[in-house]
Amino acid sequence: MGAYVNPIYPYKGPADLMSNPPQRKALIVIGAGPVGLAAAIDARLQGLDVLVLDDDKTVSVGSRAVCYAKRSLEILDRLGIAEQACDMGVSWNIGRTFLEEAEVYQFNLVPDAGHKRPGMINLQQYHVEEMLIARALALGADIRWQHKVTAVTPSADHATLTVETPDGTFDIEADWLVVADGARSPVRRHLGLDIEGRVFQDRFLIADVIMKADYPAERWFWFDPPFHPNQSVLLHKQSNNVWRIDFQLGWDADPEEEKKPEKVIPRLQAMLGDDRPFELEWVSIYTFQCRRMTDFRHGRVLFVGDAAHQVSPFGARGANSGFQDADDLMWKLALVIKGQASEKLLDTYAHDRQFAADENIMNSTRSTDFITPKSRTSKTFRNQVLALAKHYPFARKLVNSGRLSVPSFLTGSVLNTPDADAFEGNMVPGAPMDDAPVQVAGQDAWLLDQVGKGFQILWFVDAPPSPAQLAQLADVGVQADCARPGAGAHAQPLKPTILIVAPRLLSIPGMDVIVDTQGLVAKRYDATPGTTYLLRPDQHVVARWRSLNANAVQAALARATGLNVGGHMGQA
Repeated sequence: MGAYVNPIYPYKGPADLMSNPPQRKALIVIGAGPVGLAAAIDARLQGLDVLVLDDDKTVSVGSRAVCYAKRSLEILDRLGIAEQACDMGVSWNIGRTFLEEAEVYQFNLVPDAGHKRPGMINLQQYHVEEMLIARALALGADIRWQHKVTAVTPSADHATLTVETPDGTFDIEADWLVVADGARSPVRRHLGLDIEGRVFQDRFLIADVIMKADYPAERWFWFDPPFHPNQSVLLHKQSNNVWRIDFQLGWDADPEEEKKPEKVIPRLQAMLGDDRPFELEWVSIYTFQCRRMTDFRHGRVLFVGDAAHQVSPFGARGANSGFQDADDLMWKLALVIKGQASEKLLDTYAHDRQFAADENIMNSTRSTDFITPKSRTSKTFRNQVLALAKHYPFARKLVNSGRLSVPSFLTGSVLNTPDADAFEGNMVPGAPMDDAPVQVAGQDAWLLDQVGKGFQILWFVDAPPSPAQLAQLADVGVQADCARPGAGAHAQPLKPTILIVAPRLLSIPGMDVIVDTQGLVAKRYDATPGTTYLLRPDQHVVARWRSLNANAVQAALARATGLNVGGHMGQA
C-alpha cells in the first residue's frame, strides 16, 4: 500500500496571451477545481471557447470533497466522466447512525429501483479532478497552470484580469468571467464583496487511512462511541483501500498538535484495534461555516461553488451544490454569448442558485447544530432524541447526523410556466428530472441520457402522431431580440428538439421513439397519452400540459429563455 502521488501539470508560458492593448476573450474561468472544470467542460460541449486560469500546477491534496450524490453523477454523465468516476469510486445507498455501539437509525438514498446511478459514490477529490482535467483538455479547453489572477477590474461590458506567471505579469479581458477559486476566493476578497453567515466553533480531524478492511460500503456515523467518548466519528470507504475517518475534537483542541502522528495514530488504534495495519495518507484539521455571498452575479462576473457559498461537510453539499451551480449557469451563459438570450437571463442563475444555497445552508446548519450542540437547550434535545432512538422508532427520524445532499426544486423560478392542468407526483415545474430505464433504437438506455441537450419537448403518445401535429412542434422556436457583437442582425433562433415517449416501439418517420419499457417514465411523470413536458438544458422541468398545444409550448419556451419576463429576473 502506498500514498497517492499528485501529478504535476505542465506550465505553458503566457506569450500568446500577452498583448497591448489586452486581448479580449469571450469566457474565462478562474479556478481548476471540480466546479471550475465542470463549467469549462460544459462551455466546450456548447461550442464556446474557454480559458481556465489556475495558480497551482496539480490537483488537490487529500480526499476533501469525497461524496458525490446521484444528481452530481447525472450531471457528470452529461459532462462525460460519470462512468469512469463510478467505476473507480465506491457506490453506496445505505447510511447507519450509532449511539455508542447500538444502531439507532438507517436510511436508503435510492429506495426505488430503476435509476442509472446510485445514491452516492465515495471518491477522493483528486481523482475526480484528474478525470475532469483530462476531459476538459480532450474537448479543447485552454488550461493555464501557474497563472495567478491578482486583480479583477469590472467594467460594464467586460472584466479586466491581471495575471501573474513565472514569465511575468500581464492583463487580459473577458466578456464573461466565471469565478470558481474556492472558499477563500481571492477574487471575491479583491472586489470587496460580502459573504455572510455563521462560523461554527468546533474542530474536526480528517484522517485518510490506507488499510484493508471488510467493512461494508456504507456511511457509518457514531455519537459517543466507546473509542471516542463524548464526541462523534464518521467513517467512509473510498477507492484504492483508502478510508476517510472524521473525529470531532471540540473547539479547544490545538490544531497543530492534533495533526501530529503521535496524536492521530492512538485515536485510530482505539477505533480500529491495535493489530490492524494501516498507513496515514493525509491528515487535516478543519472548522466549518455556513455562509454565502449576497449576490452571485456582479455584472459580467459570476461566482460559483465555494467562492459563492460554503456549508459544513455534514451532508456532502459542497462540491455537489457547486456542480449544480455550473449546471444552472452554463446553459444560460451559452445562450447569452451566442446572442440567443438577453443577459437578464443570468439574473435567474443568481436568484435560483441563491435560493438553493439558502436551502443547503439551512439543512447543513440543522445537521451541525445536532452534531455539535452549543446551547444547553439544543444539547438537551439532541441527547433526549438519541436516548429515545434506542427504543422508539419515531425518534429515529429526528436523529440528524447529516441530511445528505439532494438537488433543489427550483419551483419559484420565474422561468417556470405554472401548471394549468392537474398532475400528481414530484415532476413539478422547477424539479430536477427523475431517471428511468428505457429503450432507444432497440437498445437498453436511460431517460436522462436522452436529455440535457438544449431545450427539449418530451411528448407521451400511444399511437403515431399525425404529420400535422409534428409540423406544429417543428415550428416551435424563439428569436431573441439581441445578438452578440459581430453576430449580425440576429442570432440563430432557438428551437427545442422533440423526444417522443411511447409504451411500445412506434414507427414515426424521421423520429426516434423512447420506449418506456417498464412504464416507469409514465409513472414518475404522471403521464397519459398527450402529456407534454418542456425540459431545460440542465434537466429541470420548466412546464407541462395534459395535451399538446404548440402555442402554449412556444410561450413557455419564450419565458424559459428570459423573453416575456420583464424587469429584474429573480424569484417569482
